[in-house]
Amino acid sequence: MAKFNNPTKVITGVNTRWSYVNAWEPKSINGGAPKYSVSLIIPKSDTKTLEKIRAAIQAAYEEGQSKLKGNGRSVPALSALKTPLRDGDVERPDDEAYANSYFVNANSGTVPGIVDADRNPILERSEVYSGVYGRASINFYAFNSNGNKGIACGLNNLQKIRDGEPLGGKSRAEDDFAEEDEEDFLD
Repeated sequence: MAKFNNPTKVITGVNTRWSYVNAWEPKSINGGAPKYSVSLIIPKSDTKTLEKIRAAIQAAYEEGQSKLKGNGRSVPALSALKTPLRDGDVERPDDEAYANSYFVNANSGTVPGIVDADRNPILERSEVYSGVYGRASINFYAFNSNGNKGIACGLNNLQKIRDGEPLGGKSRAEDDFAEEDEEDFLD
């Protein structure tokens, strides 16, 4: 099978952590069209993934120059545009999940495929939650709408690699009831 090389597509590393996961049901943000989405937290130590993302953003910028130019006379510099790779230490200083990491918010109008480490489909919703570690297939593209210009990140598919500490303070039922305390149960 020949692989098509798409310079705007990235598969993140296995230590990417998922947050704000809306992979089963689309959610409307600020009254917009409902979308599937995830915030991908990438450790700053994962330089390979970060280099791939920076290269894909550059490729999306180059591919989207006519869109970015719009009715203007010139294409804005990439540094002047809104881009999806953001520094967690700067933008989320009070959230330890984002410490020493970058993050990318990816979304899609279509449901992402979700598989486990062996590439088997995950059907149980409780297996996918904010805090899971996994890889994501994402793509970058230029946008120019309502006066906003930049590079955005689309969500293709997700691969859960391993469980992680749930984010957002909500515990899983499996964990809450893992310890049986007979005395409390009989009272």
